[in-house]
Amino acid sequence: MSGDVIAVRGAAVAYGGRPVLTGVDLQVRGGEVVAVLGANGSGKSTLIRAILGLVPLAAGEVDLFGTPRRRFRQWWRVGYVPQRLGAGSGVPATVREVVSAGRLARRGLLRPARAADRRAVDAALDSVGLADRAADPVGTLSGGQQQRTLIARALAGEPELLVLDEPTAGVDAASQEAFAGALARFVGHGGTVLLVAHELGPLEPLISRAIVVHQGAIVHDGAVPRPAGHHAEPGHDHVHPHAPSGHETMWGAP
Repeated sequence: MSGDVIAVRGAAVAYGGRPVLTGVDLQVRGGEVVAVLGANGSGKSTLIRAILGLVPLAAGEVDLFGTPRRRFRQWWRVGYVPQRLGAGSGVPATVREVVSAGRLARRGLLRPARAADRRAVDAALDSVGLADRAADPVGTLSGGQQQRTLIARALAGEPELLVLDEPTAGVDAASQEAFAGALARFVGHGGTVLLVAHELGPLEPLISRAIVVHQGAIVHDGAVPRPAGHHAEPGHDHVHPHAPSGHETMWGAP
């Protein structure tokens, strides 16, 4: 895939009159893995939600796959994993049933599952290491396994773009490694990834580009910033705001 998968121009978002994003420009090209970094409250999750149309823009434009988002209808091309959403959502369901829901955008609500749908679900479960838990109720899984179920649900739709909001936040090391492996395979087959992260962990080797959001604006676009000073000491992994020169920065200078 070539060309811009995502193009954001002059995006602004406000909540109750309070600016949250201001004049954001961002392009994500096919095959890239772009990490959106920043402190809590910086606006990074709002940026993701604005790109997907989950929050309204006060100004600016977003294109998906070269089409203005307001006219974009091919949502099967996009897989989205929201932040900290329980896979079961209080409804009794097996892991396979939750993952199978990821096929609905591609096949439609009224069409029965076909062999291709079942193969895609099997492949998605295998990709995140949950094939052996397919028949188990989602409520019996750990938090990390539930998050892996949500990623499998997104992968089952065979999207071209995968958007993830802090997919590894608060989950166990095994699940983080499973995430990294699943994303590596997705990208290896030509997929594009945009993910919000507080810490990258095992995902870092996959990142082709990082942007840092600070107070609603992009202040860095390039390589993953490196830790500096006391932030690089063992055990220090808190993300601080990345700001222009003269302010406290995250992972060192821009």
